[in-house]
Amino acid sequence: MKNRLKVLRAERNWSQADLADRAGVSRQAINAVETGKFDPSLPLAFTLAAVFGLRIEDIFDPKG
Repeated sequence: MKNRLKVLRAERNWSQADLADRAGVSRQAINAVETGKFDPSLPLAFTLAAVFGLRIEDIFDPKG
């Protein structure tokens, strides 16, 4: 699943660790989602959307 996490992080000058802290997960989890090696759980997708103030579908593209 494609996602915009890296772009969204860059716009805010956040590291993967910064995002991980805000989302309550490990940096490795953020890296795995960001690189497409892991699809986030629904609760994690909602959490990430809330962190960025966006809708899930604004971050994740299930067709990608």
